[in-house]
Amino acid sequence: MTATEPAASDVVAADTSPQPAPGATPPRTPLIARAAAEFVGTTALVAVVVGSGIQATELTDDVALQLLANSTATVFGLGVLIALLGPVSGAHFNPAVTLAEWWTARRGGGGVSARELAVYVPSQIVGAIAGAVLADAMFGEPLVKWSTHDRSAGNLLLGEVVATAGLILLIFGLARTDRLRFAPVAVASYIGAAYWFTSSTSFANPAVTIGRAFTDTFAGIAPASVPAFIGMQLIGAVVGLALVAVVFMRGRTTAE
Repeated sequence: MTATEPAASDVVAADTSPQPAPGATPPRTPLIARAAAEFVGTTALVAVVVGSGIQATELTDDVALQLLANSTATVFGLGVLIALLGPVSGAHFNPAVTLAEWWTARRGGGGVSARELAVYVPSQIVGAIAGAVLADAMFGEPLVKWSTHDRSAGNLLLGEVVATAGLILLIFGLARTDRLRFAPVAVASYIGAAYWFTSSTSFANPAVTIGRAFTDTFAGIAPASVPAFIGMQLIGAVVGLALVAVVFMRGRTTAE
């Protein structure tokens, strides 16, 4: 190393660029790699949700213990997936998050383009379906069996609005305050809590909702209940973005 060559420690110290996470898509990652990350991440997430639900129902008849096992597995699984794939695609795994990013980009902020939106969302939906089929296969269930778990009650739909609004507020609030490095823990913790404080057990994700219709197990949702759930999730995303705009309102400088 010559005298003009920077020391390795200096290079590391100089690299202060934030690591991408949900709400911040890495601009230099090839789109095909990001699409693959969204597919794999959503597949794994739904496999965790559905698989842990099946395992829980096989181990106990206590519904509270079943939900505890399901939510605990989801918290750990989601946190790991965000930490692993966040630097590649932003770890959305959720069309509501991707749509919110696209809208933010249209308003002059950072986010995905229309082309990226058109790639991300199908990758997430196909991944969610694949995750449900994979979980069913691992536990010897029919690979595709439409769920009979009706979730059409009004209180459950309200729960989805609350769950999704809170998720969007959290992710974009972290982005606004430059704290996306906490996303793996914060997002996973929120979803774990929302399993318990929302009546719907916090799907908060259109892709996951579609995927869970393909399995007639603990985590399933009847196909007839899917459109209303997705509609409420999109409303929740709008509410969440409105809350971000109000709560994290940027102040004006003296010159402005």
